[in-house]
Amino acid sequence: MSSQDRVIVFDTTLRDGEQSPGASMTRDEKLRIARQLERMRVDVIEAGFAIASVGDFESVQAIARTIKDSTVCSLSRALDGDIDRAGEALREANSGRIHTFIATSPIHMKYKLQMEPDQVVENAVRAVKRARGLIDDVEFSLEDASRSEMDFMCRIIEQVIDAGARTINIPDTVGYAVPEEFGQRIGELIQRIPNADKAIFSVHCHNDLGLAVANSLAAVSAGARQVECTINGLGERAGNAALEEIVMALRTRKDMLGLETAIDTTQIVPASRLVSSVTGFPVQPNKAIVGANAFAHESGIHQDGVLKHRETYEIMTAQDVGWGTNRMVLGKHSGRAAFRARLEELGTTFATDAELNTAFTRFKELADKKHEIFDEDLMALVSDARAEAASEKYRLTSLSVTSQTGETPVANIKVMIDGEEYAAESEGSGPVDATFKAIEQVAKSGASLLIYSVNAVTEGTDSQGEVTVRLEKGGRIVNGLGADTDIIIASGKAYLHALNMLDANIQKAHPQV
Repeated sequence: MSSQDRVIVFDTTLRDGEQSPGASMTRDEKLRIARQLERMRVDVIEAGFAIASVGDFESVQAIARTIKDSTVCSLSRALDGDIDRAGEALREANSGRIHTFIATSPIHMKYKLQMEPDQVVENAVRAVKRARGLIDDVEFSLEDASRSEMDFMCRIIEQVIDAGARTINIPDTVGYAVPEEFGQRIGELIQRIPNADKAIFSVHCHNDLGLAVANSLAAVSAGARQVECTINGLGERAGNAALEEIVMALRTRKDMLGLETAIDTTQIVPASRLVSSVTGFPVQPNKAIVGANAFAHESGIHQDGVLKHRETYEIMTAQDVGWGTNRMVLGKHSGRAAFRARLEELGTTFATDAELNTAFTRFKELADKKHEIFDEDLMALVSDARAEAASEKYRLTSLSVTSQTGETPVANIKVMIDGEEYAAESEGSGPVDATFKAIEQVAKSGASLLIYSVNAVTEGTDSQGEVTVRLEKGGRIVNGLGADTDIIIASGKAYLHALNMLDANIQKAHPQV
């Protein structure tokens, strides 16, 4: 592929995706996702916002040390401290990039930055020059570009390219654009800016109006050659342009768009499952490409057509994106070597033999309950095990629930809190409600339950249930995750995991706040 017909895929799941309420990830979780993105042949991985917190810095640094085949990027505001911190985190990267930004719309400059346009240009140029002093690959973003004035955009872009920016990103920060307008804007910028040929133009679209993918495709049709996106469309508010939708649209409609990517599309579904498992954000069944129903046909007419000739109702194959491929079914007779090998293929490695042995013991326990164990089961099992291992304050030791027709459900629970066991009993409107109330009797967290959701990990009545619990306390929002073949036990685990997340007080900082 030449540079003219290839679109660079810039994944920001680990940065913008993590800004979703409750989607904080640990360093190890970010590393697992980064390895999968590298396996998928993503060009640029935005690993985080290095100055946001010590944890974010360490995550960017660890990913920069580990990833060899993708460029690792860190976000920074147009501030000296941000840029220096990003450069420090990326120091050991095989290929690194600093992504610096400043707002350019009149409303942002006046009310948020409280700067005059000349000051914004001056700060942008200084930031790019400082970043270029630390690293060769520098990207510059015009925050809220879709509401910025064209003449001012041309002025600032020309100057930051002269200062050394290799990539110019035009974000639709608030999801305001519509495709025809956004495509015209990108085309006009490329045409009007004298040194536009010295940089790659990029877009970063939000999905507030459900147009993120459409806007991104309009932009690449107009000359943009980098698209910033996330797995499953994860992101703040309504999310970002979904990587899987953009990549498969470019591949499926190459006849119209004439463009392609370097992505190994068979890794899309594994990446989707991994991100969903780590963040606790389930994928809706009718989600394009990666939803459980994406290749399912209920209508008799559709089924008949597909049986006669697949292309009557399918424009791509399920195998193209990773459905039905790379699935090794494990069971109770499978050995430790097969268990470890399959998890390594799924992007999970074990730091010590003790960690492997703990996970393998859990696998055997699950195999006694469930005849066949699929990739999805393994990922849920490992996520659940690591959630417990990383959270030591609260741990479930015993749970029994009585629930029968005409009677009020009762839960009896034992929980270890800081190494000491506490017991409680509570009634509830249902078995899950009773369980949560019993936990609160001993935890006394004062947290509010925002979301409770259950997702079957695989098909069948013996499937593991994966439960997500979202709690809020004092303005902090966390997601807890629990998995078990017993939904009530999975629910108790998820609630305690969320309490542990609140107790851990994981801090994030949003650069725009």
